[in-house]
Amino acid sequence: MGHTIRSKKPLLARVRRMKGQLEALERALDTDAECGAVLQQIAAVRGAVNGLMAEVLEGHIREHLGSETLTAEERLAEVDTLAGAVRSYLK
Repeated sequence: MGHTIRSKKPLLARVRRMKGQLEALERALDTDAECGAVLQQIAAVRGAVNGLMAEVLEGHIREHLGSETLTAEERLAEVDTLAGAVRSYLK
């Protein structure tokens, strides 16, 4: 996946921020934080994951489906791969 290699640094930065958010959530649960604070932390983690998915998904669509060098058969295979990833994500 060329687009994830080119975007490696910002993608890793996002993942590291998400890791920090998950650690904050763990601390909140461990210290018996108020429900509202825990819910807010969960929402932040979900938003971060959604943002990461959107960024990688857009790169995939642009690079793989937007390529003019794909044959019709290759394009269908890419669509199947993408549909499977989206289906798994939305479960």
